[in-house]
Amino acid sequence: MPELPEVETTRRGIAPHCEGQVIAGIVVRDSRLRWPVPANLPDLLAGATITEVDRRAKYLLIRVTKNDLAGSLIVHLGMSGSLRVITDDSEPLKHDHIELRLQSGIRLRFNDPRRFGCWLWSETPDTHQLLASLGPEPLAPEFNGPMLHRLAGGKQTPVKSFIMDNRVVVGVGNIYANEALFKAGIHPKRAAGRISLSRYHRLTEAIRETLSAAILMGGTTLRDFVNSDGKPGYFAQSLLVYGRGGEPCRECGQLLKEIRMNQRSTVYCGRCQR
Repeated sequence: MPELPEVETTRRGIAPHCEGQVIAGIVVRDSRLRWPVPANLPDLLAGATITEVDRRAKYLLIRVTKNDLAGSLIVHLGMSGSLRVITDDSEPLKHDHIELRLQSGIRLRFNDPRRFGCWLWSETPDTHQLLASLGPEPLAPEFNGPMLHRLAGGKQTPVKSFIMDNRVVVGVGNIYANEALFKAGIHPKRAAGRISLSRYHRLTEAIRETLSAAILMGGTTLRDFVNSDGKPGYFAQSLLVYGRGGEPCRECGQLLKEIRMNQRSTVYCGRCQR
């Protein structure tokens, strides 16, 4: 599944082509996504101006205005979705379910083979049921060591599960949780409530550093993920632990251990992480 850096990379890729542009129309070739695409979406948004392409967690928010109408398209890429900026006359692919056409001639195509993504509309996206209970953004100032330490108080939940909880902080998916915990020297199974404030300071900085580096490099190369220009990300080349179970730790040389936590692969160094 595309994680926060992939979604942010997509946002940065499509924003310059969309912001300030007028929507000429929306073609819905298959409305059967995770939730049905609203039937009135094409009529509702024809002639609207895209004011901003924003992101909240792993959701893209395409904010628009039209006369007295203001709101956002809430777009999620699902397990395998992607958005591509189309500037030529190429025909849609098999799984290009939605196409947003701009008066500039540019088209934004949504491809989703597994149809786990979504295209929804909300006049108040910040209070929409998908977004209302989300925690802070991991790169925002309010996300810090004291905040994590306070929320973790008394919790026996493994710290890896704790930082992957979107009510605690958004967008720390499995790949980046593995990487950040390694950088912070924290064992993924350690109880969240038994970690000191100083170690949470290190962990929040490791999360920021890991996600920022991934965004800078264009996201992690996953089998189903492509950038808006069709090119894969390259952050996978820099992964320290994820996908490297049984290989030597790049810090101490000990073989990395791989276990399953909540049905997800978890890789760590038994010497470097305590």
